[in-house]
Amino acid sequence: MRAIGGLWRWRHNPLRRTTDLVEAWVALAAAVLILVAAPLIGALCGSLAQDALQRSVREQHRVRHEATATVVKQHTRVGLDPDPESSSVRDAQSRVTANWTGPDGIRRHGTVLAPLKDPRPGDRFTIWTDDQGGIVSRPLDSATATTHAVLAGFGVMLASAGLVEASRRLIVWRLIRRRYARWDRAWEQAGPDWGRTGTGS
Repeated sequence: MRAIGGLWRWRHNPLRRTTDLVEAWVALAAAVLILVAAPLIGALCGSLAQDALQRSVREQHRVRHEATATVVKQHTRVGLDPDPESSSVRDAQSRVTANWTGPDGIRRHGTVLAPLKDPRPGDRFTIWTDDQGGIVSRPLDSATATTHAVLAGFGVMLASAGLVEASRRLIVWRLIRRRYARWDRAWEQAGPDWGRTGTGS
């Protein structure tokens, strides 16, 4: 609104300089870009990210398989979450030796992280495997993918708005420098005669 008011104010003002008008137009263009273009760019990038992430979700669910593992022996307790994107930090993780059967029907044996607070031999828990029965992380779920896409779109929108505002400030800074340089030249021309009687008559 300030940009529109500035344009209207300088429209017929006899004191208007070209740089004043340029500055007002730049402010108006920046406002339009921030209010219209930046959200559109953010929405487009968010949509593209959503499509890519949902494809990734479908692919991960296609090649990763849920299996049931049985605890054979407990090892040490793990306090840190090994995969913050797909598992919950609040869930306790314990390193155990376990048996499980892969999607190919072959029984496997190995050390895995179990979401059990106090695992005992014979306890069962869910794991995720690849087509060969190897342990993989939990596949990304659709809701998490959507959250990532929304955050990506919002981030791109903010970055676009910041870029527009930074460009506006740079243009205004250059206009002000040019204006000051013009003033300096005018003062240098008027300086030798300043204050003399009859100057300019």
